[in-house]
Amino acid sequence: MKTKEIKTPDAWLKTAATLSEALPYMRQFAGETFVVKYGGHAMGDAGLARKFAEDIVLLKQVGINPIVVHGGGPQIGKMLDRLKIQSSFVDGLRVTDSATVEIVEMVLSGSINKQIVSEINAAGGMAVGLSGKDGQLIEARKLTRTVRDPDSNIEKILDLGFVGEPVRINPTLLHEFAESHIIPVIAPIGIGAEGETYNINADTAAGAIAAALAAAKLMVLTDVAGVLNKDKQLISELTVHEAHKLMKDGTISGGMIPKIEMCIHAIEHDVEAAHILDGRLPHVLLLETFTTYGAGTMIHRE
Repeated sequence: MKTKEIKTPDAWLKTAATLSEALPYMRQFAGETFVVKYGGHAMGDAGLARKFAEDIVLLKQVGINPIVVHGGGPQIGKMLDRLKIQSSFVDGLRVTDSATVEIVEMVLSGSINKQIVSEINAAGGMAVGLSGKDGQLIEARKLTRTVRDPDSNIEKILDLGFVGEPVRINPTLLHEFAESHIIPVIAPIGIGAEGETYNINADTAAGAIAAALAAAKLMVLTDVAGVLNKDKQLISELTVHEAHKLMKDGTISGGMIPKIEMCIHAIEHDVEAAHILDGRLPHVLLLETFTTYGAGTMIHRE
């Protein structure tokens, strides 16, 4: 027989209050699809990776359908260095020749993908690793970029090798998983019309998958707090129109621009909202989804 003093510690009351606060959001999003782009510092820190996996399992447990799309740039770079294969970047995209694309696929679809799957399974979920090749999930084509010669003012086409962009998302597998306990974890590798392997930017892949599924949320984990104003304060909410204005006046700049453009593209293709989140914050997915506080920047329609 066990006995205890009739007393409720403040910490337990806070936990109960948090669960009560989360209930309306659980009801609102039950049965909905969230596409989560996982990368940055969160993926390289063991403690944060464990908390991320717990968050994904909890989302699935309360009836949300989470789909994880991951990057892996730093890990690819380390493997290329180890194998003494040189690579270069153009506009943030790794130039990917035939030798490099084999390493990219090995790292993304192999070691990184299976590590994330293992973390989710260890947290009590049932994750399955995929690449865009599985079930023709991500059909891709060669991505082209142009650069203007400063002397002649003539635009030249840059050859990025096997860097691709999605042409079509085949959601058949993902629809099947949505009706099961399985959590898909997707490496951003695409397949071309002739069977070629393409390395696709993980943000781009996540946005395309979210758009194809008309997901309720696209959640992008980054290494910043979210979108900041010119005073470096976090902007918690933006309409698409406001986001365009901030890009035009330079408030949104640099590497944040392609992320915001990807979010806008997804919203314009029936994704309800996109979120830029700080992946360095423990349990950031739960904070953004189930609390009134939120944790990053939400972008939505007008």
